[in-house]
Amino acid sequence: MLVLLVVFAVAPPATSATRAGDYLLAEYMRKQALAIREKALLDVKDKETWLRVRDQRRRELFEMMGLDPLPPRTPLKATITGTITTPHYRVEKLHYQSIPGLYVTANLYLPLKIDKPAPAILYVCGHGASPGGNKATYQHHGAWFAENGYVCLIVDTLQLGEIAGLHHGTNRFNMWWWQSLGYTPAGIELWNGIRGVDYLESRPEVDRKRIGVTGRSGGGATSWWVMAADERIACGVPVAGLADIYAHLSEGYPGRLANGVIGGHCDCMYFVNTHRWDFIQVMALCAPRPLMLGNSDEDLIFPIHGYRRPAAPVKKLYEAMGASDKFTLLETKGPHKDTPELRQGAFAWLNRWLKEGAGEVVQPERPRHDPVALKAITRTPSDAINDIVHERFLRPARVEMPDSPEVARPWWEAKSVELRQKIHERVFGGWPRSPGAIGGRTIEKTIDGIQVSAIDFDSENGVPLRTWLLRTGDPAEIIINVCDEKGWHKWLEELGPDFANLLYGKANPAPTPYPTWKRTQFQNLKRSMTAYGWAFAIVAPRGIGPTRWSDKEPQHVRRRFALLGQTLEGQQTWDIRRALEALPLGKTKVTLQAEGDLAVCAMYAALYEPRVSRLELSRLPRSHRSGPAFLNVLTILDLPQTVALLAPREVVIDGDAKDWQWPLVLLKKIGGKGLTVGRKDE
Repeated sequence: MLVLLVVFAVAPPATSATRAGDYLLAEYMRKQALAIREKALLDVKDKETWLRVRDQRRRELFEMMGLDPLPPRTPLKATITGTITTPHYRVEKLHYQSIPGLYVTANLYLPLKIDKPAPAILYVCGHGASPGGNKATYQHHGAWFAENGYVCLIVDTLQLGEIAGLHHGTNRFNMWWWQSLGYTPAGIELWNGIRGVDYLESRPEVDRKRIGVTGRSGGGATSWWVMAADERIACGVPVAGLADIYAHLSEGYPGRLANGVIGGHCDCMYFVNTHRWDFIQVMALCAPRPLMLGNSDEDLIFPIHGYRRPAAPVKKLYEAMGASDKFTLLETKGPHKDTPELRQGAFAWLNRWLKEGAGEVVQPERPRHDPVALKAITRTPSDAINDIVHERFLRPARVEMPDSPEVARPWWEAKSVELRQKIHERVFGGWPRSPGAIGGRTIEKTIDGIQVSAIDFDSENGVPLRTWLLRTGDPAEIIINVCDEKGWHKWLEELGPDFANLLYGKANPAPTPYPTWKRTQFQNLKRSMTAYGWAFAIVAPRGIGPTRWSDKEPQHVRRRFALLGQTLEGQQTWDIRRALEALPLGKTKVTLQAEGDLAVCAMYAALYEPRVSRLELSRLPRSHRSGPAFLNVLTILDLPQTVALLAPREVVIDGDAKDWQWPLVLLKKIGGKGLTVGRKDE
């Protein structure tokens, strides 16, 4: 059984499908980023409206960091493991546990003499590898603060601390289930920072009302996570950690990071953008506390317009709150480096608000400590979970069905409604709210007795696609095949070079005709259509077939979708839905076929499309852990429950029944029908 629905972009003249796909992708990212930026703070007209929505925004931030609800504040078990004393300050080497087993290695820099509680700084590190953790790389910051009357806690990051964890799950290691689980290492860094403030408050040397935060690069990002989330922070200076969503997705440099600067950043820079924020909202949560944004004007990964644009609306918010003097942008000359000019500005700003001025900032040159001397541990504790915290910090939801059949039916009736609602809100929040008319045109042509309809439609703004329908008369059943790249080329080989050229069009020529094609294959297809009353359609969602984009750094394409509050597979699911809307289905029986990850997309599309009466699914992944990424989906359910939600429609899964016991058992308990699982060759 076959299905044929082909989707391709209406793009400027291109020499290949890849160029057309690249154009489609770039335009889509640009338009989506602009739309998100334009709505940031759109509902905030004055101080009163911001104060009304601020607490809700902060809850949304915690949610997108994987911190809703917040973890319990378990005992820190802070342990001082050694001390270094110099003529100018003292350093305590220590570690604490932000959650049980998650060790945060740190150095506490203290003035030699403290007569009364002093202001304190939480310094969160950027990516600076060192044998003593990245805190050793940034030790000169702690030394300056201690010499100038501050208590300064420099904390290692998860990625480059003494006990190495992972920041690069999606960037390097294809851990797309992080997106499905709603996990980001930014949430770990935020929580480690919040617990660092807890530790500072426990120290008698610290004035709890005068705690600031700063850091650069990755530490610049963590600085504003912490300040936005924790109102105990009285003042902040995020340095070289700021760019708006447009810069991350669409504004880069020719030859390097041309498709947005996200390619230069690891996963700790990003929240799970469920609510489709720009970074402007994070900055706004710092208001009206003193906030300086520091950046250099030739920073390739935090470009100049990327930090100037978001600064403007936040400045207006500070003005509306009567705190215009508490926000500033420090722009210095130079590249992405820890320059004296940036340090000087940061120190002066913190002095102004935490030490009432404190005079001129002087940065004396001091000998640095051997990085090894700043190590807080000599051996990794046996209970440390730093290297696997991404497996432990968040847990997938478990949907436990009742044992009793009498209870199972009413339970599932209510539960299925709840699951559908959560999926719509938390998984597919990136779908268009107002998709607009399906639009387009239809081109008809007959090839060897098969009527071919090419149907153009708009999947969403910036995604024009085309679907193809093959008929020999009035069909009794329309079989729609959702194809991946391999399936797409299989169709081309089945239908032949003449049809392939019609698919792609003159300005976008098809690949070299398949040498193995024989006209008998096409004739066999026509005979089966006539004999069984079938019509066929091919669906190739965005990024497949005619809209395939370049394969260079494909992980950053998927990461860009996630920063929009979407996933690639989630939007491909939307493409399937819109293709179904574009096709002239009428009251004809509709069967949806798909394999592999796109079989999952077909399932979720069918949840919202009651006109699909039958699904045929092959190589269906057993879990979103190994299958396609759908934002936050594992916090709600997994694929066995999704299969159950499709009842009572016919669902045929080519696979092992043992993998699908959950829906099989549930349907047996509630007397449901429609699910068949088995191997084709059995």
